[in-house]
Amino acid sequence: MATNVPSSLHSLDKEFRFLSICVPIGSPQVLIVTLNRPQKRNAISAAMWKEIGAAFSSIGRMGDDCRCVIIKGEGKAFSAGLDISDGSILMDDQDGSEDPARRGLSFLPKIQEMQRCLTAIEECPVPVIAAIHGNCIGAGVDLATCCDIRLAQRGSVFSVREVQIGLAADVGTLQRLPKVTGNDSRIREICYTGNYFDCNDAMDIGLVSRVCEDVVKDAIELANQIAANSPVAVMGTKRSLLYSRDHTVAEGLEHIATHNALALMTSDIPSSFMAISNKEKANFSPLPPISRL
Repeated sequence: MATNVPSSLHSLDKEFRFLSICVPIGSPQVLIVTLNRPQKRNAISAAMWKEIGAAFSSIGRMGDDCRCVIIKGEGKAFSAGLDISDGSILMDDQDGSEDPARRGLSFLPKIQEMQRCLTAIEECPVPVIAAIHGNCIGAGVDLATCCDIRLAQRGSVFSVREVQIGLAADVGTLQRLPKVTGNDSRIREICYTGNYFDCNDAMDIGLVSRVCEDVVKDAIELANQIAANSPVAVMGTKRSLLYSRDHTVAEGLEHIATHNALALMTSDIPSSFMAISNKEKANFSPLPPISRL
């Protein structure tokens, strides 16, 4: 079991039923988002799916000086995957048509909405760390691959389970997992069989950075290290890494050059140099709220 961390509730917490959002005591620039359906081993229902999308559309954009996020699961598992007992997730017979093509066109936006909800984690402006314990199955792997960094508790077990229930994973694993690991052959084996693999195998293929004795404690320590750096620099680094993943080296270089033409004017750079010279911790201003219509 992961450590129970002394914390205070974040203002977003009251907006959600299946997520809890808190700030660990002593780490004011870190948020912990907890998947909170322990009785279902954090299987992701339609309502929880929408809550994940809504939460990560706000986190890192509120002007609250959040600089790093941790996702973990309440109870015995990170996530048991898709909640197949929730009929509202799967295709139903209420679309008003017996024609398979029309039914498919009716169902397509639901798949795309589910994809967008998890992609909101990837697009969160600040780094997101998955602190995985217990089972991380199916949609749990989809969610984890959207995160910037993944840590695993010793004893954690993983599976891309979808083929064993008759479907191809369709909300991110097949697209992200090969790029996360760079091990095409092993990933195909995992995805074609649906077999379980353990935390050591996950580390060997690059799915997780390390195997931990106390994954939440280690995740908080890592989040604090990230949060101690310039938020302008960290945000710019994340944007460049994501962009470069899906573009050529030349396009990635052009992207970061354009970004830094503005970002190098930040006051965070002289503040960083001064702190290093004085052997003290730098203090950086919070990022402002993201402008919206």
